Amino acid sequence: MALAFSCFMYLTVPEIKQGFEHLGFPDYFRVELGIAKGLAAIALWIPKPFIKQIAYIGLGINLISAVIAHISVGDAIGDILSPVFLLLLVLTSFYFNYKLETSK
Repeated sequence: MALAFSCFMYLTVPEIKQGFEHLGFPDYFRVELGIAKGLAAIALWIPKPFIKQIAYIGLGINLISAVIAHISVGDAIGDILSPVFLLLLVLTSFYFNYKLETSK
């Protein structure tokens, strides 16, 4: 649900657009990531482990890239820790999903 909401926010909220400008990214990248998050949200509902793994990998790359982007522009520690926290949530979700899939 959070990914679907994030997709909506990336595509509609002007402050998100300003955030991408602050990081030095072009506007099409915001749209691309918004669509990718929407697709990841859908992929995590599909009962195919391989598709879920691809979604988790994409989300991990996205969040690691966000950390690097925030560090590179000298953002405050709170802006850096936010994607770190989300990455930990994604890794925890992946771990428990993997355990669930392998126990079948």
